[in-house]
Amino acid sequence: MQIPIENIYYLLCYAWNSLDEKGRVSVSIDDKTTLLDLFVKVLIGGSKQLLKRGIDRNYISETEGISGIKGKFEIAQTLKNNLLIQQKTICTFDEFSANILPNRILVSTIARLLKTGNVDVVLKSELQSLQRRFSGIEPIKLHHAIFKNVQFHRNNLIYHFLLNVCEIIYDSTFPSETEGRFTFADFTRDDVKMNRLFENFVRNFYAIEQREFSIVKRENIKWNFKNVSEESLKYLPQMQTDITLENNEQKIIIDAKFYRETMALHYDKERIKSANLYQLFSYLLNQETESFKTKNAVGVLLYPTINEEYNLQFTYHKHNIYIRTVDLNQNWRNIAVRLLTIIRNV
Repeated sequence: MQIPIENIYYLLCYAWNSLDEKGRVSVSIDDKTTLLDLFVKVLIGGSKQLLKRGIDRNYISETEGISGIKGKFEIAQTLKNNLLIQQKTICTFDEFSANILPNRILVSTIARLLKTGNVDVVLKSELQSLQRRFSGIEPIKLHHAIFKNVQFHRNNLIYHFLLNVCEIIYDSTFPSETEGRFTFADFTRDDVKMNRLFENFVRNFYAIEQREFSIVKRENIKWNFKNVSEESLKYLPQMQTDITLENNEQKIIIDAKFYRETMALHYDKERIKSANLYQLFSYLLNQETESFKTKNAVGVLLYPTINEEYNLQFTYHKHNIYIRTVDLNQNWRNIAVRLLTIIRNV
């Protein structure tokens, strides 16, 4: 499945809930732009905006040997290192510094990209210039957990966008056969990652772009079994929708699935993937309560289009079930119109 680079950028910005920052960090994209170069451009553009605004600083705790005393005197460490005869002490004190975690992640990602193959030569030169502008900030060893340690607030939201870019760069670059170098792996070829991206994109798109439904969420649904012991309940799998849209009168459950082939082939005939249909049935039946909107809830299986659009409809009791597709290889406005049309015509 071929998705234009510009549309990948839109998918990511919606999935990250960072449309405002996308508008501020404009990048030029053409047919020659690779996914790696897209991320480099976004990181460069966002970092320049950050430097123009002024990078964040905060008080951080430092412990080091100094002349005199500052902050907390670490007497045991001072004596152990025999520093008094040098008229020095080891002290712990707070320093107002730019050497904070978000900046260190940025600097480490820039360094990682400079060691990654196939980055455009001009962009690599811009990265080197950018690296110099962050002088004094120490790199840090990147790992998944470290991205979760950053605290965001209303005044540093541009960091949220940039660190999402940093995390996807980290997640998509791997050590190469040459020591100290990295290779970029196109995550759009990974169906698991693309399925997660597609799901998050659709959910946040509806949360941002439509007004008919006041609730857009992932919904935990309890199994509608009777007289089940607490011990038995522990072994039931969790049911959680990809997207639930809800207002006072209507409820729509959407299961967003990313596949290379929309339909399964059975004796050379196209068929809906049975597991997807069973899963949607489970959601619809187990979420039923006495309310009208749950008894009449609508189910939608949503796939990206491969070769053709599908608009199929079935009814089970009072539940209408729709199979819908969206072509991600088209103008972005058409994608938006298609997604809005799907929920307005069910």
